[in-house]
Amino acid sequence: MDAYQRALDYLYGFINFEQKVLDRYQASKIDADRPRRLLALLGSPQDRYPTIHIAGTKGKGSVAAMCATSLRAAGLRVGLYTSPHLRDFRERIRVLTPDDPDGLIPEESFITYIDLLRPYIEQFPGITWFEIVTSMAFLYFADSNLDVAVIEVGLGGRLDATNVLMPEVSVITSLSLDHTQLLGDTLSQIAFEKGGIIKPGVPVVSAPQKPEALDKLLEISAERDAPITVIGRDWHYESIHEQANQHDRRRLTILDGPDPGFIPSGTQFTIGLAGGHQVENAAVALAALEKVHGRFPELNVLAMQTGLAAVHWDGRLQVLQEGSDRPTVLLDSAHNDDSAMRLVAALKEDFRYRRLILIFGAPADKNVAGMLSRLTPLADEIITTTSNHPRSATPGQLADMVRALDHDALITHSVAEAVTVALDIAGPEDMILATGSIIVVGDLLNHWETLQSKHKTYG
Repeated sequence: MDAYQRALDYLYGFINFEQKVLDRYQASKIDADRPRRLLALLGSPQDRYPTIHIAGTKGKGSVAAMCATSLRAAGLRVGLYTSPHLRDFRERIRVLTPDDPDGLIPEESFITYIDLLRPYIEQFPGITWFEIVTSMAFLYFADSNLDVAVIEVGLGGRLDATNVLMPEVSVITSLSLDHTQLLGDTLSQIAFEKGGIIKPGVPVVSAPQKPEALDKLLEISAERDAPITVIGRDWHYESIHEQANQHDRRRLTILDGPDPGFIPSGTQFTIGLAGGHQVENAAVALAALEKVHGRFPELNVLAMQTGLAAVHWDGRLQVLQEGSDRPTVLLDSAHNDDSAMRLVAALKEDFRYRRLILIFGAPADKNVAGMLSRLTPLADEIITTTSNHPRSATPGQLADMVRALDHDALITHSVAEAVTVALDIAGPEDMILATGSIIVVGDLLNHWETLQSKHKTYG
């Protein structure tokens, strides 16, 4: 076993709430101040560079990628901290530079920072692995001569390890019901947890929200004297289709905003990510960048146009293959009812196909029935599967849910098997869609090259 794998194994020996669900997401069961105490021992590295802090139910990873890619296009060194990862743990911690658009933390650096953190970790019984990774990221960023860092919340916001930040702007993306057993089963409760990242006097940018969620965010912002900008209220935009072959792209046109000197009315942006919801995410990213551009004179319209057109974010309506002589293969990390609704809208509006072959795997603790009720009416064939994850529903359980919706399902016992079956039954104008869980999508990406090369018809 190499040193990098040993370092990963050490890390995974700590409490991991991505795999083990916490029964209550509350201060009495989470030591919300522990990350700050640990970071203080490390010299509070998070205070050594400006940050953009992003929470939300859907879209926070995409908004983070859009912000980071635009800042990089302006010639800046940009830290990007996101979760979860799809294929490689190092995806979570990146330093994007004009010469390196990928920027994964090197394995050697990962090992170095784990070794550096060990004696400090031992002083904090009960510390979670996410708190350790967050501390590593903030320390690595401080040592990387950053211009700015874009930080995505792990879970919730109020009690999240990243909430030690005093950012330049706090961003709240679209809110919907998810992790309800932890964050609450109303939009007001969800907004209370996500809005926990709002800091006194720090500007806030919010995506369009349902009234119940927006009212709570407005209340928190007023209490903390944090000026809030709401997309759809303070920024107005329109979405335009750009025709392509199997799928369309979208263009965003800014109609008006609070600072026309930064982005004049009528300015257009091509969005590199597919789906109408990404236009909303792009508007959120632009509004967030407007709040920081005073610190970065290099950040102009051209840089943001370049960044939004070039942004790539694996697992979000990601096309793995397309062409007239093969089926389209599409991945999407939709993992709750709201994200399934957005996926269905994208399938109807932005993609063209003859038959839809659905590969579906999901955690048992999600609203699986809600997701399937939206997706199954579009599917001509349904394949249930699972990934190697303790929270995964079994393929049999998923097939039973499909049958309850008056559809049939083929049961497979691995993502690789599901893809092989789908490629066997798909025709050149068909679409294979894999969704339901970021774990399933990551598993498919890890096996894709091998499966593609082995398949007898397409590759």
